[in-house]
Amino acid sequence: MNKIADEQILEMLADESQFDRAFEHLVVKYQEQLYWHIRRIVHIHEDADDVIQNTFIKVFRYIKSFNGKSKLYTWLYRIASNEAISYLNKKNKSKSTSLEDMLVDLETRLNADQHFNGDHAQLCLLKAIETLPEKQKLVFNMRYFEEMSYKDIAEILEVSTGSLKASFHHAMKKVEDYLKQNVDYV
Repeated sequence: MNKIADEQILEMLADESQFDRAFEHLVVKYQEQLYWHIRRIVHIHEDADDVIQNTFIKVFRYIKSFNGKSKLYTWLYRIASNEAISYLNKKNKSKSTSLEDMLVDLETRLNADQHFNGDHAQLCLLKAIETLPEKQKLVFNMRYFEEMSYKDIAEILEVSTGSLKASFHHAMKKVEDYLKQNVDYV
């Protein structure tokens, strides 16, 4: 299936006779990039699969109320981000663990995850990112891994571009400090 422009998808969604086909186009176009966005937040493949499914259920439920005040893809990312955070909050609600225990658990789960193929450096970076506050983690992932513009990230997170740049700067500094303290450089 060819990927089509967001405007065309939105036009098709507005036509009830083309809704199902349009939604299929939307899923094909965004499923992989939203999966990886979610995966960077929840880390584990099976968790990301659950969250992406919940994301598209929510998108299906609310797409008719999409008002076009934002770009379609930033609206989708906002839903995916919120779903991933909600998933983690529910999952972590039953646990009250220290940051150190959480990082050990993350490393254990990633090493057991057949879908994680990162090396030691990648694992250290993920652990460093995991130490960030939730907002900084999202900003870091979207800017560093997904190379999104500050403007688009600000739209997704509904914050000002200035505060976003400051948040990214602080996140970078914290990641750098963590890596300096926890990685043996050759």
